[in-house]
Amino acid sequence: MEKYTEQNKLAWEYDAYNFWVNHFGIPSEKAKMDLEDPRKMLKKYSKFFQNVESIRIANICGSCGNKAIPLAILGADVSIFDISEQNKRYACETADAAGVHINFVVGDVLNIDMSTYGQYFDIAFMEGGILHYFHDIDKFMSVIYNILKPDSKLILSDFHPFNRIANALGIGINTEGADYFSTEVTEGEMAHAPFYDDEKRKQFPKCICRTYTLSEIINSVINAGFIIKRFEEYPGWVNQKLPGEFTILAHKKLNINNND
Repeated sequence: MEKYTEQNKLAWEYDAYNFWVNHFGIPSEKAKMDLEDPRKMLKKYSKFFQNVESIRIANICGSCGNKAIPLAILGADVSIFDISEQNKRYACETADAAGVHINFVVGDVLNIDMSTYGQYFDIAFMEGGILHYFHDIDKFMSVIYNILKPDSKLILSDFHPFNRIANALGIGINTEGADYFSTEVTEGEMAHAPFYDDEKRKQFPKCICRTYTLSEIINSVINAGFIIKRFEEYPGWVNQKLPGEFTILAHKKLNINNND
């Protein structure tokens, strides 16, 4: 494991199980919510999963199973690939309480076992902001391409790089050192830290991240061999007049002569 992966693992295993309990409730409570309306739990991604019965889905950096378990309830065969043992504990306990099975593989996504998972999945799905944890986006996208069967689908949703533009333009944000085109690796807080009081927040291990421009993300998808079918943008959380997230829907070709 590279050093930045080890550091990010420390951050994502720091009090993660307790965070999910405080955020969603104990696993049995979260399972009850998932079972009541799994499509509602998928939120804006529901339209991409019209019929998932027996479909093999790789949920990349699937965290606590917030999307994987609803998909499993809908009949999908879901595997989560994530770096955190504590995420696995919460996800598996929730899945058990919901009466469904998920396969949870703990480790670095870049080291997925291709002898087991090469050309194995029908869909690769990722959301919630994960690309910045991988410092070589082309290598990452190549791994995702290689775990997918021919004629399969990529659903990639992430934080919109406009957030970096907003920093550079000073749209209500501290702009010190902002650079949309920066390729530097930086240290920052992990996602859970802001939910804690200042004293606890200081104890969280830092994440080591590398953010990307929109063109870097789109070109990495294309260079891996995918055909982009759709690109969507969604409003931000604080200012809904500005973009906050995006989704790319792309296909892996059946063969080199197939343009579908």
